[in-house]
Amino acid sequence: MASAMPFSAGLVSLGSPPPQRHSCRFQRYQRPGTLILSAIRHGQVKAMAGVSMDGLAQPQAQVAVVTGASRGIGRAIAVALGKAGCKVIVNYAKSGMEAEEVRREIEESGGTAITFSADVSIEAEVETMMRAAIDTWGTLDVLVNNAGITRDALLMRMKRAQWQEVVDVNLTGVYLCAQAAAAVMMKRKKGRIINIASVAGMIGNIGQANYCAAKAGVIGLTKAMAREYGGRNINVNAVSPGWVASDMTAKLGDDIERKALETIPLEEIAGLVEFLAVHPAASYMTGQVLPVDGGLSI
Repeated sequence: MASAMPFSAGLVSLGSPPPQRHSCRFQRYQRPGTLILSAIRHGQVKAMAGVSMDGLAQPQAQVAVVTGASRGIGRAIAVALGKAGCKVIVNYAKSGMEAEEVRREIEESGGTAITFSADVSIEAEVETMMRAAIDTWGTLDVLVNNAGITRDALLMRMKRAQWQEVVDVNLTGVYLCAQAAAAVMMKRKKGRIINIASVAGMIGNIGQANYCAAKAGVIGLTKAMAREYGGRNINVNAVSPGWVASDMTAKLGDDIERKALETIPLEEIAGLVEFLAVHPAASYMTGQVLPVDGGLSI
């Protein structure tokens, strides 16, 4: 396997086999094995891309952008979509090595993926990332807004910078990515957007006023987007994972809190996102917020 070259914001890292690039434009390429035998005439075999033996057209692989996909929930989602046949942009902000691991895992499972460094709170970087999807694969079908951060503190002690940084990434980032992706999807009258919210945005949590406010905003934004984009056949839903950090667990230390977060059923969350993103049975669902929390938000 050819080694991938690392790229920063505005460029992508392509797994093998990499397309040749000219004038900084990405060239489309097909995954090995996409040529399917279509007919046998006079002992000669003819191959046609995207056509099955019975002559019926096969559905094209969907293109998905997953933000914050280098680890945790985002990683599980990116891998699940890759295994489901999507071509995946694995977005990351700083964890380039981890993002490359995700790309390799997707490709080893038979999928196609590229990595892309972009800060979702910066409009220019978001727009470049969406253009990369179009330039590389010609379309954009699925957006999963997963990127998020925490800067925990009691509200009375929370600095303005702590508040703003969380809101910029966790809420404004969703707005920027959705707006850029929807511009493409609306022209095609087809697309699915899944926002990763949190049960914290539904029930609140001590020491996380910034995070709770941002995630509550994501829930409201999801419903507004579903109403605005529904007429263009774009489905918008949210998934709310369920473990919530508390002031008590925070006192136990970062290592114990990290281990508690690892108990989140990543595969179940990724499976639900996969269903919303690509399954035909989800085509009539929009504007919904689906908790995956073991009953925590009841």
